[in-house]
Amino acid sequence: MGSMYQVQSKLRQDLGLHKVQAVRKPGRELNGTKAYVSAMARYGFNPTEESRFFHLKKTDLTKEFQRRGYTRHWEQLVRTPQERPDDPQTDNEPIPAEDQQYDTQYLCEIGIGTPQQKVKLDFDTGSADLWVRCTDSSLLHHADKKFDPKKSDTFQESKTDQTWKIQYGDGSTASGTVGTDVITVGGLQIKNQAIELAKKVSSAFSSGEADGLLGLAFSTINTIESDGKPDPQPTPVENMISQDDIPKEAELFTSAFYSARDDKSEEKSFYTFGWVDEDLVKASGKDITWTPIDNSEGFWKFPSESATVDGENVSVSGNAAIADTGTTLALVSDTVCKALYAKIPGSKYSYRYQGYLIPSTITADQLPQLSVAVGGEQFVIQKEDLLLAPADDDHWYGGVQSRGTMPFDILGDTFLKSIYAIWDQGNNRFGAVPKIEVNQHTVFPNTESSPEANSPEPADKIGDVSPVEQVKGAVKSLKLL
Repeated sequence: MGSMYQVQSKLRQDLGLHKVQAVRKPGRELNGTKAYVSAMARYGFNPTEESRFFHLKKTDLTKEFQRRGYTRHWEQLVRTPQERPDDPQTDNEPIPAEDQQYDTQYLCEIGIGTPQQKVKLDFDTGSADLWVRCTDSSLLHHADKKFDPKKSDTFQESKTDQTWKIQYGDGSTASGTVGTDVITVGGLQIKNQAIELAKKVSSAFSSGEADGLLGLAFSTINTIESDGKPDPQPTPVENMISQDDIPKEAELFTSAFYSARDDKSEEKSFYTFGWVDEDLVKASGKDITWTPIDNSEGFWKFPSESATVDGENVSVSGNAAIADTGTTLALVSDTVCKALYAKIPGSKYSYRYQGYLIPSTITADQLPQLSVAVGGEQFVIQKEDLLLAPADDDHWYGGVQSRGTMPFDILGDTFLKSIYAIWDQGNNRFGAVPKIEVNQHTVFPNTESSPEANSPEPADKIGDVSPVEQVKGAVKSLKLL
């Protein structure tokens, strides 16, 4: 381990590497139901509990597809409509794209081109595209911050007919053309990087501060095509690995996230590329736990075959999990989920909010200790992070929820805030050390984010309201989505 730090230290000095600050999106308020719906759209799973949001299998019977032996099927993310006594056959409503995108909480600045043009991107270990708004996009959004390939001396258009297109559960898309350029991330220059230029985007991308996305998964799920056929291109980390100036010990990146409820958290969250923060590892008092990953599906996937709730083992033999910075919640099996909430006084599953709720009167010392396995080692989730955000005046939305019909766990920011993560792509392994804060707030640092101010409507007595009224209130409240 010492030799790894020595190699990385020399690389940092030679190349001037530094931390990439991960800044929370301005004005972004966490909404538990929205976070869950976003994960459903991202991974296409259905809930196992009775829920207002679900994927509905559709069959296209229009003339275009009425050919012998051919019927098109797809799944659409929908929600149950407001119940209308005079029209009980009302169709389910498709979820607008605005309800699904940009669940990631952090923005990171990188440079593209020569001279560098600064853009703020979502860093996402659950996808593998690097796409950015460009100046000739049809969308008018922060025009002064878009990437202009004409102003870069090193930009080259694709020599083949390369295009890209990302499609979401409601049919909305982002698409465009492809070129290559130099990018700079944390002082590290990565050459010949495929840059996906967003030429057409849906209205879902018209708001917010992000200029695009930088995928940190594996290129097998990259969406670039040539002449209509898949032609996935290397991700920034894969290109970094291929460069001669990056030694084997530095073919990695790391992430450390901190709670928005703590003062100065924006100054603390970061990524590094090419080096591990040795001081943060030492502060944990533990050595890095390494586990091999299975990247066959493009994700950072590893065994996670055990969990404990207040020291009681919850068996999940054969279970696996992926680590995903693009998902807010930690989504686990129903077995683990139910064991957790059985230990939280007054908690309950809510049809209205599509998730488990925790009474807002609960204190941190009343919360159980939940740990989940990364390979052969279990890691505790910070107790306070079990409280994601206010759902209404009386309840928190839980930071841990059911993964529904997904065959593996999705460990998003709720989990990742409790560890220092080392994504060692060169050695095909995932590393972790605990990063539990001694003291963490349960309330947000300003009154605007208090449960009372953040409640979508007056306090809702979930157990005392009829299903019809719950649905009516839910449709109203989800205008926030």
